[in-house]
Amino acid sequence: QEQLVESGGALVQPGGSLRLSCVASGFTTSSYMAWHRQAPGKQRELVASIGSSGTTNYADPVKGRFTISRDNAKRTVYLQMNRLKAEDTAVYYCQAVTLRGTYWGQGTQVTVSS
Repeated sequence: QEQLVESGGALVQPGGSLRLSCVASGFTTSSYMAWHRQAPGKQRELVASIGSSGTTNYADPVKGRFTISRDNAKRTVYLQMNRLKAEDTAVYYCQAVTLRGTYWGQGTQVTVSS
């Protein structure tokens, strides 16, 4: 059964760092993978993506602060988040787009607050 499970969300102070993980079951992570986030009262937005060739893309608000990467042997995609800001507070979702369909994780909460 295809499944994505995120982890790593936490309460962190402004300027701090977190690393989110997304583990895939039932398929590899070598296809298109992405992280999205949804803040209260806002639409879900794309944060970062990594294509099958390794090409990465980032939303403007996180460029230079966030890094997406993956370890296909571990079927895991990561989102390293540095210099966190209050506006990064959201539920972060992992997405996989494969030949068999699009899959989403259940989300992990990131709260940036002093």
